[in-house]
Amino acid sequence: MPFLGQDWRSPGWSWMKTDNGWKRCDFYCNEFDSDTNFNVQLLNVNQDIYPPEKCESSVKKRKKEQFNNTTKSQYFFREKWIYIQKESTKQIHGYCTLGEAFNRLDFLSAIQDIRKFNYVVKLLQLIAKSQLTSLSGAAQKNYFNILEKIVQKVLEDHYNPRLVKELLEDLSSTLCILIREVGKSVLVGNINIWICRLETVLSWQQQLMNLQITQVHFNSGLTLCDLPLAMQNNIIYRFADAWDIINLGEVTPTLHLLSEDSYLWKQLCKYHFAEKMFCRHLIFSETGHVDWKLMFFTLQKFYPKREQYGDTLHFCRHCSILFWKDYQLALLFKDTGHPCTANDPGSCLIPVSPQHFIDLFRF
Repeated sequence: MPFLGQDWRSPGWSWMKTDNGWKRCDFYCNEFDSDTNFNVQLLNVNQDIYPPEKCESSVKKRKKEQFNNTTKSQYFFREKWIYIQKESTKQIHGYCTLGEAFNRLDFLSAIQDIRKFNYVVKLLQLIAKSQLTSLSGAAQKNYFNILEKIVQKVLEDHYNPRLVKELLEDLSSTLCILIREVGKSVLVGNINIWICRLETVLSWQQQLMNLQITQVHFNSGLTLCDLPLAMQNNIIYRFADAWDIINLGEVTPTLHLLSEDSYLWKQLCKYHFAEKMFCRHLIFSETGHVDWKLMFFTLQKFYPKREQYGDTLHFCRHCSILFWKDYQLALLFKDTGHPCTANDPGSCLIPVSPQHFIDLFRF
């Protein structure tokens, strides 16, 4: 019977043919090829002072420290999928953790895609609220590396700074609680590392507070205000976020009138909440009509809003694999994004919300 590893669906090691035979390719081989001569010289210098065993161990320790310090991304694996195992079986020993899934999935490339950006930010926000201490040390380092790239993207592209501000606010509150009640919490790493992380988050918050979005002038000179009134109204009805509507209404008096339309807020309430919730929180204005804008902000205090993302992670029920679906490959090569063995892979896929992603690893 052939040997089956922990994950028998994985492609295994990568091998390269050389003059001396086949050689296994490790992901960290190229990291230290430039230091080989330096390490050999160091061994030759110290072999008269220290025993060879101590010299070799010191070189190995230096390699490991250099790799940990220079690793700024999570490209440990090329695949953008992970097999979800919740219990041990005869074929597979162990289970998949949240930290392992966070390291294996390519979140660093996902934030560069505008369709996936809000999804990743929301996922990081949920992890910051309740699951930060459940991450391993490598996953926590990966978490803050991805967060650093997100802040840099917002500072450069000015894309959705309000959402990132909410993420940093929740993360700073969690870090303050963890540092203050360190005796009651389980922290992976030194307490000074967490203090430095909190200082970094506070610095990012200050940078976003001082962020000023300048107006971009195009050659044509055509702006949103130059469009016909009916087209402006049609655009504002496409918004699913209440604060985006309010901020847009502060641009011009015309947009302010469009943003205060009662029917607009009524449609927004119907989009995010069920109609049976309206009867419990009816709010009337002085004229006797329903104040739909005030009702929306009242309903969101009691019920969660409907989540909308351009692209999400997908879970294959047939293979129990969590992966990013590449729509371009799916259209060109009919590739689902993972090694699916089902006859109809499309019928086995279900989108995974950020909360569902965290629930998959609650055993």
